[in-house]
Amino acid sequence: MAIRTRKKQSPVRLWLLVALLVVVCAVIFLLPAAEESVPAQQATEQEDEAAATTLVKVGMQAPDFTVTMFDGSTLTLSEQKGKVVLVNFWATWCPPCRQELARVQNDIVDRFADQPFVFIPISRAEEMQTVAAFREQMGYTFPMGLDPERKIYDLYASNFIPRNFLIDGEGKVVVASVGYEPEEFDALIQKIEEMLKQ
Repeated sequence: MAIRTRKKQSPVRLWLLVALLVVVCAVIFLLPAAEESVPAQQATEQEDEAAATTLVKVGMQAPDFTVTMFDGSTLTLSEQKGKVVLVNFWATWCPPCRQELARVQNDIVDRFADQPFVFIPISRAEEMQTVAAFREQMGYTFPMGLDPERKIYDLYASNFIPRNFLIDGEGKVVVASVGYEPEEFDALIQKIEEMLKQ
């Protein structure tokens, strides 16, 4: 009867196995961190692209315009001198615009009523019928401007909505923002309050 002897495992083989295990653990541990850096990079690229499409920057004179409002009246920016003005570009199909507009009645219109403040929300590239249906659906009654041919929007930007341009009493842009973030909108409200106290 033959006795089999068990071969001793080579220490080199054991070390290779341990090294492989360490590498696999390191990859698993570091992978989430690498994935998290991708959204940060994408966010930076989006911010750069948004900045590149903003034609009117902070400190610049706001281009003058006359907008036809939903009720048929007209409003001219240059006639608002001495007042704080918030120009907002939006569209009915835009989810962030809808989120922002949901805050407008309480946080903008009602809050700054009877103050030297004018809110001009302008629907970008939409016909009156579309805006009318949207207003009825959402129950909005505050004034809205119409820019069906993007003539006003194109003075301020070449892409992306919602956009806000906060303009001081001298007609200079104090804040130019793109997109909707609750914190950014809160900061915009705070800035309006500060400007109205000056």
